[in-house]
Amino acid sequence: MYSKANTTWLKHWDFILLDMIMFQIAYICSYVMRMGLENPYQDETYLSIGVVICLIDICIVFFTEPYHGIMRRGYFIEFKYVLNHVFLLSVLEVCYLFLSKKASAFSRLSFIWFIPMAVIFIYLERIICKRYLVKHKRLFYQKINMLLVTTRSEADDVLERMRLNSFNEFEIIGIAYANENPEENETIRDIPVLCRADVIPEYIQTRWVDAVFIGVGDKTKVPCELTSQCLDMGLTVHDVLKGMEEWTPNQYINRMGGYMVLTSTVRVASFRQIILKRIMDVCGGVVGLILTGIITVFLAPAIYISSPGPIFFSQTRVGKNGKRFKIYKFRSMYQDAEKRKSDLMDKNEMSGCMFKMEADPRIIGSGPDGTKHGLGWFIRKTSLDEFPQFWNVLKGDMSLVGTRPPTEDEWKQYKPYHRARLAVKPGLTGMWQVSGRNDITDFEEVVSLDMKYIKNWNIGMDIKILLKTVLVVLTGSGSK
Repeated sequence: MYSKANTTWLKHWDFILLDMIMFQIAYICSYVMRMGLENPYQDETYLSIGVVICLIDICIVFFTEPYHGIMRRGYFIEFKYVLNHVFLLSVLEVCYLFLSKKASAFSRLSFIWFIPMAVIFIYLERIICKRYLVKHKRLFYQKINMLLVTTRSEADDVLERMRLNSFNEFEIIGIAYANENPEENETIRDIPVLCRADVIPEYIQTRWVDAVFIGVGDKTKVPCELTSQCLDMGLTVHDVLKGMEEWTPNQYINRMGGYMVLTSTVRVASFRQIILKRIMDVCGGVVGLILTGIITVFLAPAIYISSPGPIFFSQTRVGKNGKRFKIYKFRSMYQDAEKRKSDLMDKNEMSGCMFKMEADPRIIGSGPDGTKHGLGWFIRKTSLDEFPQFWNVLKGDMSLVGTRPPTEDEWKQYKPYHRARLAVKPGLTGMWQVSGRNDITDFEEVVSLDMKYIKNWNIGMDIKILLKTVLVVLTGSGSK
């Protein structure tokens, strides 16, 4: 029987538990630094805050997944992750103190001491814990005895790759050549070459072997019946999919249509992540539509007076994986804006499959040369034109955070690799919008930012982008 490695947020429960302990130690030490050798948990206020710190920490772990790839991080990267974790927890702790009105009863000096102590304790704990796990073996995991099946020419490369990408969760006890007999007493990297692959069943019959790893590029060299024989003996068989290692890290074996298939994608999202993102979208959509209704009361008459015609503007856009949908905005341009676009293409400030023009005469109140700052400029500068898209978010055509949905004309100009940016739902905001979009004039840079978002996406990233978007809108930066 094979115990599959846990891939949920509880996979690193050891780090979660140790971090929680370190937060409490830092909390106690910060209290002692301010109050002396006393027990902080005797005070009702400090006891409740200690409990809240634990709850906040669990929420951060659940929503932001701070332990993803923790065993592969270097010292500096780990320090950045610790800083981010402690900073986020401290901000949420301040929010709790403010909302619960307990700030006056809590020592500010104690809080100031808590931050550097938490950073130091958690950083040291993670480094020491990782060193131990790498040097010895994973706690509460039994090391697997594994037999490697390979060829003489591939053996050294396979062993080196396995050494660099494992953390002592298994031990190669021997090597079997796929299509040739080993020499007497032959070893590779001090690992004995035991036998030829076709006699593996006889060899392991009375020996301790948990699994067989088949690391052969040319599968024709491996005996056809080897896998079935090993399975009949109750062993686990790991068969390398040659050539697929560098394509994408998001691959898994799946059943589809009665077939066993290898599923590969740009980014794998768990069911929990998808549900959480949709809950965020629904909540944001409802709140956004309420705000849209309030804004409409004031903005609708202004738009109609400045440019008689529809208050809202709709346009067909291209969504996830090429799905068409109608996007809605407050109209910030004159009604003939789409017809006049072709005449202005030579003034496009973007290189690539997007159109952007600072002095755009199609904007309401911009004047013949497009330099005046009228109502349309105000609507776009404050991003008020985007509010009706909360209806698209609530319907499910869009998300709060994603990539910019292209027009059909832009979509037709896409190169094959540009299409990857629509592997997710388009969003009201995204990496491009909070990365100084006024300064970005190359569409390839937009694609690069979108792909960075898709490949590294998690709920925590969405929350950060939303907070940055609020800051961008309030400061009026990033829009033209």
